[in-house]
Amino acid sequence: MNNFEFKNPTKIIFGKDSIEKLSKEIPENAKVLLLYGGGSIKNNGIYKQVKTALENVTVIEFGGIPANPEYAVLMEALEVIKTENITYLLAVGGGSVIDGTKFLSAAALYEGHSPWNILTDNIRTEKGLPFGTVLTLPATGSEMNSGAVITRAETKEKLGMGGPGLFPEFSILDPQVITSIPERQLANGLTDAFTHVLEQYMTYPIGALLQDRFAESILQTLIEVAPRVLKDPTDYEAASNFMWSCTMALNGLIQKGVPTDWAVHAMGHELTALFGIDHARTLAVIAPSHYKYHFEAKKEKLAQYGERVWNITEGSTDDKAYAAIEKTEAFFHELGINTKLSEYTKDYEGTAETISQRFTERGWLGLGEHKNLTPDKVEKIVKMAY
Repeated sequence: MNNFEFKNPTKIIFGKDSIEKLSKEIPENAKVLLLYGGGSIKNNGIYKQVKTALENVTVIEFGGIPANPEYAVLMEALEVIKTENITYLLAVGGGSVIDGTKFLSAAALYEGHSPWNILTDNIRTEKGLPFGTVLTLPATGSEMNSGAVITRAETKEKLGMGGPGLFPEFSILDPQVITSIPERQLANGLTDAFTHVLEQYMTYPIGALLQDRFAESILQTLIEVAPRVLKDPTDYEAASNFMWSCTMALNGLIQKGVPTDWAVHAMGHELTALFGIDHARTLAVIAPSHYKYHFEAKKEKLAQYGERVWNITEGSTDDKAYAAIEKTEAFFHELGINTKLSEYTKDYEGTAETISQRFTERGWLGLGEHKNLTPDKVEKIVKMAY
């Protein structure tokens, strides 16, 4: 196992009717900017719960943060923060709203030329404007980590950012919120969380026995509850295990002491930036091809995954590893997730070359756990995913 340091300062408030505890977490005399997305929280009762909990707090609202948090929209929110002297941010939404809030947390205190440089120059945020979250859509794990991904339509880019100053101070997780989530978004959430675990697990053995089993248990739980969540989102037991699995998939714990990949995300982000495909679905497009291309380097973990998660007991290491990839792709199909780029767009020709060129221009010359995934290899993987 590799050396590591681990600190996660986010307070989690989990369970039924936990939104009513919100007022106890907001600092006294805070001036709060309430951030949310397309307005669904006003139809499902969450907005009312939040406003009731904050009835004695000064609150200004900013809605309309899109599914891929858009830089231009966030810049409008940043202007509100500065003109209204906002002292605290509250994200009420899924990963996109929370990611957008993290960007605003960093940008509010950034003194550089343009806030976009936070992303292009990989500037780590050591201190941001404090914020909390009320999670409305389990998926990204953004409610308990310090990372974010922001989209800029103007340049068709989707870039990541982070830093220790971007952990939420608290996050409220009430599994009851999933009862109003459309099936498509539930399937996306399951796929997103599942792939988050794979990115931190599907590398090579390093003797981190507990970390492997942490990861495998999250994968097993997602597989078990997925059909229940999709069939009946009011199933509280299934909903609570789904929500907590999504959080645990990316709160930093399972990546400690082990090598991690994240190349699937790097390629998937480009598909979202170019075509507007749902983030989770881009991961399902890239992951099978990525594992097939890197089969020799990943087959030991693929076989272990096949044995422990999918109960594949017959055959050689190669046989189990191939079967594990097939099981993964079948799982995505069972969720209603297509796994080929051509199933999302007919304009896919030239995509691989475009992504490869972008990686070259950014200096992304060695991705993956071995830092040897070069742009020419990226091009081949994306073509395999057509």
